[in-house]
Amino acid sequence: MNRIMIVDDEKSIRVMLKRVLSDKQFEIDEAADGREALEKIKQGKYSAILLDLRMPEVNGIEVIEKLKEQDIDTPIVMMSAYGTVPEAVEAMKLGALDYLVKPFDLDELKLILERIIRQNEIQKENIYFREEEDKKFNFKEIVGESSAMKRVLEMVKKVAHLPTTVLITGESGTGKELIARAIYKNSPRQEKPFVVANCVAFSSNLLESELFGHEKGAFTGANSTRIGRFEIAHNGTLFLDEIGEITLSTQAKLLRVIQEKEFERVGSSTSIKVDTRIVAATNKDLLKEIKENRFREDLFYRINVFTIDIPPLRARIEDIPLLVQHFIRKYNQILNKRITGISQEAISLLMDYTFPGNIRELENIIERAMIMCNNTIMDRNLFFFLEQKEGFTEAGTLKEMEREMIKKTLILNNGNRTKTAQSLGISRRSLLLKLKGYHIDIKPGKGK
Repeated sequence: MNRIMIVDDEKSIRVMLKRVLSDKQFEIDEAADGREALEKIKQGKYSAILLDLRMPEVNGIEVIEKLKEQDIDTPIVMMSAYGTVPEAVEAMKLGALDYLVKPFDLDELKLILERIIRQNEIQKENIYFREEEDKKFNFKEIVGESSAMKRVLEMVKKVAHLPTTVLITGESGTGKELIARAIYKNSPRQEKPFVVANCVAFSSNLLESELFGHEKGAFTGANSTRIGRFEIAHNGTLFLDEIGEITLSTQAKLLRVIQEKEFERVGSSTSIKVDTRIVAATNKDLLKEIKENRFREDLFYRINVFTIDIPPLRARIEDIPLLVQHFIRKYNQILNKRITGISQEAISLLMDYTFPGNIRELENIIERAMIMCNNTIMDRNLFFFLEQKEGFTEAGTLKEMEREMIKKTLILNNGNRTKTAQSLGISRRSLLLKLKGYHIDIKPGKGK
């Protein structure tokens, strides 16, 4: 049975609504003011709340704001005998699903309750099915709840179970290998080898030997036969990191392996068949490399079947607090520390920094700070060097600066619009207009 909370300081209204709604469909609880309602809502779940607008001490608008701060999303129908358009708009903006002016039609009220309860049930079902779907995927090593990273993970889900070749692009330090491993771990090949070949770590001749193997005596120093990484990764996945660094001659041999699924070891004429899925990564603009004759166009179109672009850290600053907590947990174990957190001032400083080295640089900064930290909380002083490194040369336009300031303030206030507006010294209405204009969509309680 659906439980309804009636919140109104007039007892006659509560009695009348309870009598009308207490049938087979609704179980009724009631509260005489906003404070009592908030206490009861904490203790139990409700299918809907009928909420009076004007009440002493804690009014209806304040109740909605408190519920949003606590991330409680129970459907709300606002009621008032003194209804005005601005109040109705404010209530709807805060999350009320409908607004009724007393005296209202009781049959209409029943229909409204039935509609919003059903809508809420459908929404919860959709969330449940999405969560069940997410359980099928293993993203434990990837930290981030920003919309940018959610898009990346959606693309991983789409391609992981397929044999398709994937190209991962992005700046150095953005976590391209983590995404490659996520593709592998969520693929049918997860029980087979995952082999990494760092293409920038070897000269051209050594790289060919690493990838394809060589026969004994194939060149000076080849004292025994060597199996290459393509063979090791047979039926598994080969991750070609920094593929943009491969020479043209090696690119030609790589193209043949991708096309024909066979190759010869260095110094051999015997073809070896392989079934190896290729995931490649680069921090270079391969189209520019093609124009400058440093990368083969035919190879590019072979590896660029499905592209996943990893955003730089400066494009997902809302993930910085989560990443910091992740690295604190990691280095507490490695360094035998007992650091429990980081101050808001320090987080704010980190979020003001552009991180040219991306997540790798953030990790190094947190490790350094934890080594220097003598307390359980890391404060701003441990990150003073960032203020010296960061200038205004990359600040961008005034609009870009304003957008970033609003976004960071919203995150620091856990998505609470009212607190954010107060922190920025603007009206809530102005903030909502700016959020819409800048396409910023951070939900209350999601900016932690």
